[in-house]
Amino acid sequence: MGAGVSVSSRSPHAASEIPRVEVTHERQTAEGLDGERKTVTALFADIKGSMELMEDLDPEEARAIIDPAIKLMIDAVHRYDGYVVQSTGDGIFALFGAPVAHEDHPRRALYAALRMQEEIKRFAERLRADKGLNLQVRVGANSGEVVVRSIETGQHAEYTPIGHSTSLASRLQTLASPGSIAISEGLRKLVEGYFTLKGLGPARIKGTSEPVNVYEVTGIGPLRTRLQRAVGRGLTKFVGREREMESLRHVAEQTKSGRGQIVAAIAEPGVGKSRLFFEFKTTSQSGWMVLETFSVSHGKASAYLPVIDLLRNYFDISAGDDERKRREKVTGRVVALERSLEDTLPYLFSLLGIVEGDDPLAQMDGQIRKRRTLEAIKRIILRESLNQPLMVVFEDLHWIDEQTQGFLNLLAESIGTAKILLLVNYRPEYSHQWNSKTYYTQLRLDPLGKESTDEMLSALLGASPAPATQSPGASQERSAADPQVAGWVRALNGIEDLKRLIIERTEGNPFFMEEIVQAQFDEGVLVRNGTVHLTKPLAELKIPPTVQAILASRIDRLRAVADARRDRPGVRVVAGQARVQRKEE
Repeated sequence: MGAGVSVSSRSPHAASEIPRVEVTHERQTAEGLDGERKTVTALFADIKGSMELMEDLDPEEARAIIDPAIKLMIDAVHRYDGYVVQSTGDGIFALFGAPVAHEDHPRRALYAALRMQEEIKRFAERLRADKGLNLQVRVGANSGEVVVRSIETGQHAEYTPIGHSTSLASRLQTLASPGSIAISEGLRKLVEGYFTLKGLGPARIKGTSEPVNVYEVTGIGPLRTRLQRAVGRGLTKFVGREREMESLRHVAEQTKSGRGQIVAAIAEPGVGKSRLFFEFKTTSQSGWMVLETFSVSHGKASAYLPVIDLLRNYFDISAGDDERKRREKVTGRVVALERSLEDTLPYLFSLLGIVEGDDPLAQMDGQIRKRRTLEAIKRIILRESLNQPLMVVFEDLHWIDEQTQGFLNLLAESIGTAKILLLVNYRPEYSHQWNSKTYYTQLRLDPLGKESTDEMLSALLGASPAPATQSPGASQERSAADPQVAGWVRALNGIEDLKRLIIERTEGNPFFMEEIVQAQFDEGVLVRNGTVHLTKPLAELKIPPTVQAILASRIDRLRAVADARRDRPGVRVVAGQARVQRKEE
């Protein structure tokens, strides 16, 4: 399989939730078929040895085996909002990050790949038991820039990506061992820590001038958020949030006195919502029990996902615990907290998927079951707050699922007289109904101002002291024309120019600044040898994929809002600005 393929608009596998992107009839000319440059993750998957598998089978028998496998692949892609470009006889080609941009498209692709392998393995076990056949799938994935365009021919829609990165993903699929997932070095840099990887060494791949380092994805890694990854590589100096930190300390004191509080931090991605809470927890959590969780961008389809994560942390449930051990941990903690809470156990067991035998709640009305489940969790948290103040942190509510939202609404109504500090953060597009609460505080975070950006960049790149033109003990000043002094000044001007360029490009967004600086070190544009200096002209600096993905996702979000308002001219202006910006970058 290769780039430049299509999926029929009438395909039964075309996901209804994936927007249909069209080029109008008037634009179907050589001049009008303009492509859009996007950074995407391409995924190829196929059934290894499908011809040998079907050799002795009747076509209908072969179809009964292949079709369910293809459907499992497609379902895994759709679960993480991927787009199936092509479904062939024995495999699929999918994109993540286009037509609709997602800031975490590399991770979505690999979550889909892992789910795909898990589902196929279960299917293969049944197939082996029933028919004695061995079915395995191999997957290849790669991230990079492509040019994509969508054409409505009148008979079917074609969404076509063109670029080397998709071809490389296809080649990686052929290198993958049956039952495995192979990725490139470029994709590794974007997902390391979020997934466990095994190096397979360099490989000669057709169409590449140099050997490509190949890695196998073996499972889910320990990291879940960008902040966790930043902590691993070392956090940048925390600047510019003194007022917000003081507000948090104030509400914390109110909470300790028995007046529960809700604090919401609101900002665009990268401005520092999670970092603010991290710094507050680090400096203020003594004497508190901290319970924290977060939503994920693909989590709206998974009911209670953040709540389940919160409960696992509270009950100290680890991935290695079997169901019996998990039940023992939950039961032990609930009974130790208060024996009258034992009636919450069936709801907790059911939510955590650790029911022994038949589920006693299986025949209960769905709405009653939901209400009693939320009430059970609320009772446990309120009772725990009698022992010690609780700091309950829910991050990224803009991705929250309906059931978790219901729990937060219930908790928000109940904490006014409890020692519970509820910290939530989200992007501006999210809204809730707690604003009128007397115990609600809103912190709107703006990008950093000039003084704070200067301080942050000085921490990243080094301060800029005035050059000394007179050595200690020297009787005469050294001239600025001295080669050593002139070279020092040129280097200094380069770093200062870089700082100004970064501030101009990022407009004070801390995450963007960190990522741009880190990318320049990774690419060898910046080196640190006692001090930091440039090795290439400033004109060659590029915006890293992590920042590009957030910008692209935001642009698509604005498009969706504009489409909802039928504001077509606004969409064209925004999209045009994005293309101009990318060319400059």
